[in-house]
Amino acid sequence: MTTQKTLSIIKPDAVGSNNVGGVISKLEKGGLKIVAAKMMHLSKDQAESFYDIHKERPFFKDLVSFMTSGPVLVMALEGEDAVKKNRDIMGATNPKDAAEGTIRKEFAKTIDENAVHGSDSEENAEREIKFFFSNGDICPRTR
Repeated sequence: MTTQKTLSIIKPDAVGSNNVGGVISKLEKGGLKIVAAKMMHLSKDQAESFYDIHKERPFFKDLVSFMTSGPVLVMALEGEDAVKKNRDIMGATNPKDAAEGTIRKEFAKTIDENAVHGSDSEENAEREIKFFFSNGDICPRTR
């Protein structure tokens, strides 16, 4: 196993429902450490740029609208096999299919309002972290 970084976004539905602490608790209990974090309200341009990979998909406009509907908490996480671990902790995209104890099973409302975003590969994690954070923003944890 290797130490990796990954990106996690607590989406507007989970922030608006005051579930930030619950989400962070699951991430930390799962062995991930927060190495950078910022609360922000994404602009339409930021959301469109970040989710550019989905621009041809039919849900793109709704996704951008949702992600700009309220504040989000953007975090860079670090840990052993962080990308996979974060995705396991998040659970299936559709909360109906998510395993018990996962973030989406506990906090997501629907497949569209599914509480969190997580990088799906090491390459995307690197790109996504750079989208929101500069190298000086990352504070590696040694413990």
